[in-house]
Amino acid sequence: MSFTVIIPARFASMRLPGKPLLEIAGKPMIQHVWERACESDAQRVIVATDTETVFDACRGFGAEVCMTSPAHQSGTDRLQEVAAILALPQDAVVVNVQGDEPLIPASVINQVAENLQSRPAAGMATLAEAIDDIETLFNPNAVKIALDGQGYALYFSRAPMPWARDEFARSREQLPANIPFLRHIGIYAYRVSLLNDFVCWPAGVLEAVEKLEQLRALEQGVRIHVDRATAKIPAGVDTSEDLELVRARFASGVAQ
Repeated sequence: MSFTVIIPARFASMRLPGKPLLEIAGKPMIQHVWERACESDAQRVIVATDTETVFDACRGFGAEVCMTSPAHQSGTDRLQEVAAILALPQDAVVVNVQGDEPLIPASVINQVAENLQSRPAAGMATLAEAIDDIETLFNPNAVKIALDGQGYALYFSRAPMPWARDEFARSREQLPANIPFLRHIGIYAYRVSLLNDFVCWPAGVLEAVEKLEQLRALEQGVRIHVDRATAKIPAGVDTSEDLELVRARFASGVAQ
């Protein structure tokens, strides 16, 4: 299995400015993410950033790092630029590991890469986990997925789906039993050819409405394979509260 991990690390986060360099257990957050990615089977792990301070910090702890344009609207655009700079082949597989996932298990990085490589019909692959509480199902920040019978995405939405018509007509206080509700986990594997196409496509109506860029690929007819993650993926760092929770896990020695 051959693949490259690219870690987008944008400095100007709206909610947590300078997020890649925030300290966790004596290291910048981006170093923890890079170390986890290096534990995978990737042949190459590259940090992609738009800021000199992040570039210098990554070089300081030994990472391969690539400077990219500050004008990118998404991490996918940044991935494509790195793939172009490195002249990666069209059939190469690239895994996007978010730069705010310091607890991501290496096993799921391998999983999503292998899933894409073993499915020639797919342009992308991603992961999901079961939803086991009603609050997550109705939380618009938790993206839900509906799948076809072969494990390919039919749709991604911030809304609850599938909609349990009869059960929710009676009550929305508890999760209906025996319905496969799935939450999307934001790790992707791409073929480089798909990345090159993706950045040329305009944002579609569904993407604009839901604010989910993977819908751009679905609207273009791309097949996205979805598998249940083989390991639990702890939440990433989006807020200062998230940061303190992750710091507490490292301090208590339960960062795995």
